[in-house]
Amino acid sequence: MKQLQLFLAFFRVGMLGYGGGPSSIPLVHKEVVEKYKWMNDDEFADILALGNTLPGPIATKMAGYIGYRVAGIIGLINATLSTILPTIILMIVLLTTISSIRELPWVQGMTAAVVPVVGVMLTVLTWDFFKKSKASLGWGKAIILIALSFSLMEIAGLHPAILIIGLLLAAILKKDKPAEEVGETKREDAT
Repeated sequence: MKQLQLFLAFFRVGMLGYGGGPSSIPLVHKEVVEKYKWMNDDEFADILALGNTLPGPIATKMAGYIGYRVAGIIGLINATLSTILPTIILMIVLLTTISSIRELPWVQGMTAAVVPVVGVMLTVLTWDFFKKSKASLGWGKAIILIALSFSLMEIAGLHPAILIIGLLLAAILKKDKPAEEVGETKREDAT
């Protein structure tokens, strides 16, 4: 049963993930977190962050890991193949037919109309991640981290993988204050 669910979940992602990997992320989230509940939002965010640091398409990396986590090696193979199978089939079918009709206005309109839908899907996922970061970091830190990340990636041209690795290293190397120190600080503040 798990293998069939994996196949259907990632086959749908492969069929409907129009526009490449980033547009597939909300679809994977819908299937994995909301529909089948194989993981929670925090685990999904961790997988997405780590997957973005690795080379290759994000949809297949996520499918491989989630498939392995849900059903082992067979699940990994199943989820990965079911993610790429629709693309392979559609590429063969569409490229043979669309090349003859690509100049027609309705074909150009169809492809242009999908872009706003993908944009809305990504915006909804971004808002969900923003709410989660606000809940764990607070408004101030979340906004500062978002602004800093945006500046480093879009203005300075820093690759997202470098930023993610830097944040992961900072989190690993961060030393939390022992409970006694926190208590002493609170007592000092109270006086």
